[in-house]
Amino acid sequence: MSGKIDQRKDHALAPRLRLSLRQLEVFVATARAGSTRAAADRVARSQSAASAALAELEGTLGVQLFDRIGRRLALNENGRALLPKAAALLDRALELERLLTPERPVPLHLAASLTIGEYLLPALLARWKLAHPAQPVQLMIGNTREVIEAVAGLDADVGFIEGTQTHPRLAVRPWLTDELVVVAAPEHPLVGRPVALRELRAASWALREPGSGTREAAELWLLERVGSLNIEFELSSPEAIKRLVAAGAALGCLAREVVAQELAQGTLVELRTSLPRALRRLSIVLHRDKHVGRDTAEFIRHCGQLRSAGRGTALLTARRRAARP
Repeated sequence: MSGKIDQRKDHALAPRLRLSLRQLEVFVATARAGSTRAAADRVARSQSAASAALAELEGTLGVQLFDRIGRRLALNENGRALLPKAAALLDRALELERLLTPERPVPLHLAASLTIGEYLLPALLARWKLAHPAQPVQLMIGNTREVIEAVAGLDADVGFIEGTQTHPRLAVRPWLTDELVVVAAPEHPLVGRPVALRELRAASWALREPGSGTREAAELWLLERVGSLNIEFELSSPEAIKRLVAAGAALGCLAREVVAQELAQGTLVELRTSLPRALRRLSIVLHRDKHVGRDTAEFIRHCGQLRSAGRGTALLTARRRAARP
């Protein structure tokens, strides 16, 4: 008899779960979208249901999570504290669902800077897809600043960046080493001979836009040694820079991986300068407070093959395997 009484007491003292995954799902969607209307579209609910779920969550917690600015909802201090924990809990709930429904894997949400997203990740993604054919992959490509914002804002699970930019909410892991080169059209007057620094200073340049990791690295490398540059073109696309440089309109400074094909074909030429090699670090960034899911962790290990095997060899192997029928 006493055992049953003790069990009842234990049951009575056990804390009741007052939050629901539905409420947290709406909260995270609202934080990312900025309104309950947009959040409702993300979670496939009506706006009234989304608003009710958010009100229930704030009522349960006893605090407001957003500041109401006109029609927009902006996270306040309470909301910013809750967001990473709520997002991590939802990720784990998706993993639990997948335990019983393995045919519906959780999508990989990736963000990468332009150089990495357009020239390094495609071969890795192709090889990953061969081993994980059912897994969707969502890749956002932008400049380094935009990638950092996506990971810090929990819109991406993992980011790949160039340069030294970071964020207090992010953990940065070294990944690869990259090299910048100065390129010109084959008929440019500076091609085919040693180029003096004063000639570089007087030349016209086409560079990436501010906020780009390539732009940051180029400025650290060139401005310190060459001085102020005559930047006539700022473009957010490496492909546009290559075409502009190949047309003879300016010099360019891009990653070697970006111009490797053009250098091999002879449509661009690397200038001979007295500048030291411009090596820079490529990094993987993760949110400090967000749970790293099993698939995300496995994909990060998959990308680590470029470090262990040597980038050129690993990329060639990945491309060959991806091309096999």
